[in-house]
Amino acid sequence: MTYSRDIDRKWQKKWEETELYKFNPQNMDKKLYCLEMFSYPSGAKLHAGHWYNYGPADSWARMKRMQGYEVFHPMGFDAFGLPAENYAIKTGIHPQDSTLQNIKTMERQLKEMGATFDWDYEVITCLPDYYKWTQWVFLQLYKKGLAYRKKAPVNWCPSCKTVLANEQVVEGTCERCGSEVTKKDLTQWFLKITDYAEELLEKLDELDWPEKTKMMQRNWIGKSDGAEIEFKVDGKDISFKVFTTRADTLYGVTYVVLAPENEIVDQITTDKYRRNVEEYKEYARKQSEIERLSTEKEKTGVFTGAYAIHPITGEKLPIWISDYVLATYGTGCVMAVPAHDERDYMFAKKYDLPMKRVIKGRDGVDDSLPFVEYGILVDSGDFTGSKSEDARIEIVKMLEKEGKGSLKVNYRLRDWLVSRQRYWGAPIPIIHCEKCGLVPVPEEDLPVLLPYNVEFSPDGESPLKKSEEFMNTTCPKCGGKALRDPDTLDTFVDSSWYFLRYPDNKNDKEPFNKELIDKMLPVDKYIGGAEHACMHLLYARFVTKALRDLGYLDFDEPFKSLIHQGIILGPDGNKMSKSRGNTISPDEYINEYGSDVFRMYLMFGFAFTEGGPWNDDGIKAMSRFISRIERLIDKFTEDKGKSGKNEISKDEKELNYVRNYTIKSVTDDAEKFQFNTAIARIMELVNALYKYDGEVENKNMKLYEETIADLIRVLAPFAPHFSEEMWERMGYSYSVFNQKWPEYDDKALVKDTIEIAIQVNGKVRGRLEIPSGATEKEIQDKALVVESIKQFIEGKEIKKVVVVKNRLVNIVVK
Repeated sequence: MTYSRDIDRKWQKKWEETELYKFNPQNMDKKLYCLEMFSYPSGAKLHAGHWYNYGPADSWARMKRMQGYEVFHPMGFDAFGLPAENYAIKTGIHPQDSTLQNIKTMERQLKEMGATFDWDYEVITCLPDYYKWTQWVFLQLYKKGLAYRKKAPVNWCPSCKTVLANEQVVEGTCERCGSEVTKKDLTQWFLKITDYAEELLEKLDELDWPEKTKMMQRNWIGKSDGAEIEFKVDGKDISFKVFTTRADTLYGVTYVVLAPENEIVDQITTDKYRRNVEEYKEYARKQSEIERLSTEKEKTGVFTGAYAIHPITGEKLPIWISDYVLATYGTGCVMAVPAHDERDYMFAKKYDLPMKRVIKGRDGVDDSLPFVEYGILVDSGDFTGSKSEDARIEIVKMLEKEGKGSLKVNYRLRDWLVSRQRYWGAPIPIIHCEKCGLVPVPEEDLPVLLPYNVEFSPDGESPLKKSEEFMNTTCPKCGGKALRDPDTLDTFVDSSWYFLRYPDNKNDKEPFNKELIDKMLPVDKYIGGAEHACMHLLYARFVTKALRDLGYLDFDEPFKSLIHQGIILGPDGNKMSKSRGNTISPDEYINEYGSDVFRMYLMFGFAFTEGGPWNDDGIKAMSRFISRIERLIDKFTEDKGKSGKNEISKDEKELNYVRNYTIKSVTDDAEKFQFNTAIARIMELVNALYKYDGEVENKNMKLYEETIADLIRVLAPFAPHFSEEMWERMGYSYSVFNQKWPEYDDKALVKDTIEIAIQVNGKVRGRLEIPSGATEKEIQDKALVVESIKQFIEGKEIKKVVVVKNRLVNIVVK
């Protein structure tokens, strides 16, 4: 029987009937938690990208299982979110109906993949038995003071008609639909991730994560050591603070700049300048943060008519507003030092504002303006002559004594905005009462169910607001009339804790049992896309730490080891998308070649962490390779009863060398997710077996059979159905995945003889086989008498012979 989909079905049925991949929680001392980022069922089917994530990761898990680990390998669906809702608006099919139907299709496809997923542990985030506990997580954060509501300028997508977290805005556009993002003042729910900024930063060093991902999180958190300095507004009982990392330049401040959204702008603006200020505020509101922070964009602003008092010199400093200052970063106020800051310099040049140099360069340092390096202070009162490094601390200490400043650490990270004005998400479990204010839904009343019959065409308002049945309720505190919160939670809240639910997914008394989860977590190997570096991966770390501090967990980090898969591109080299018409559906290939051929092509045809463009030719070649192994095994089973020799000669030593080298290389490479090179080593072993079969008449059948058995075992994680079939065909007992992963013999990797090249005047003219322990003199003597070499050296003067150990001999003649 040639390998086909029938073999896939045969073994999938057997695995299911025998519960081969069931996780045994009694074997906790050997537990290994392998997890891929769960899929979003927005489309009807799995695409090649899903396969590229799940197939190779499953192969790694299979190898670990054969190495003796009790592998916990669950799967579920990140099922809430905008795509399903947008699809519903377009087609009229309710998001719940389309999502659950898509999940059924994807479950079937994942089972046809032949992965080791234990479906007893499945989670689906849009079902009440899951989002009940998402709401519970939110309430714990609320009680701890980590969830709060405030009015703030937020990112607004005019197409999706909902707010976006900062992390969901990519170069000024919505990461979901690509529309240009604007700003809106709305009262929204936030999670206080900034409380954990320092720990999120510090703990990165301990993680086995790609360095690039850790660097992205470091940059996103954006720690700055500096100072907060207070400035008073002239003639008013108003003051504001600026954050600066360069207090050494304080004597060079010639004006100050506020963010247009800063709440004190209206209070300080004089009548003469009010119209200008209002027009400029409207102009700034239409721009994204990315645009406003761009170094290439021309700086603009307007004068408020007000002045600030310099905290040391008492000088009056004009107060401007400009779009290059953000209300959400630092204090929303900047002390402008145009002689020593590039943005301030450009702004001052444009509006003809004064510049005052207060730092000069050390010898040999460029002195042109703006001078942004550290140096020696000039024209800075008592601090003149001080080094910048010292003055930036000493100046703040002086201000501290006068109550005008303090040392301060600032972070770029902003709190996580989690309100969404959309339907398809977990309702926020808060009740609004006129008497009692914000009241959390009692835990015994969870879940707050998402109603089915809701008009969810987006109009900027939360769809749930239109459902009187949902909105109207009673206050748990006073029993009076009250309203539910009309917003739903960002879907990243659902995925911020799903890895904690998997091991205890049927627990209806609590989200997870602490004793169990402390044994099961952290996740040992997490596999997923690098695009989640500053969203899901950061949020999951935050929620884990918050739940730890609340006493629900005893570990600090959710994912010990992380690896990112690359992206499979379309045949045209572009990212796959329906609009380009370059998507690749696995189904047609699986139906024609079988799932193992498709899986092995993905692993051999691409470096796992890089990906690349799809090419049909590769899958046909992989099908031929699988057939080649099948022919080899069929030939062996025909010859199995034949007698052979017992001794180990040169041919057997060569075969045994390749066998052990393959085991060592495949183990090392697969451990590092370098599947392409692992499969290349398996191909070399198949070549060696064919060579042995074709060239050796009187075979050592014991070694031959052991080598084929090892071939099937190292192949098994990469071609699970085919390997089960070949294992059975060899007459062995079920299952190959109950076999121990083969170990290599170090001694077999030391060859008795090695082949080296012989050069004459740098050109290869022959080859020589020598004992591996031969001396330099022995190698030289043997090289000089090789027949193919004699014609190049006879009658010529040999000037010298150079021996490069285990590689070559170079004979230099005149």
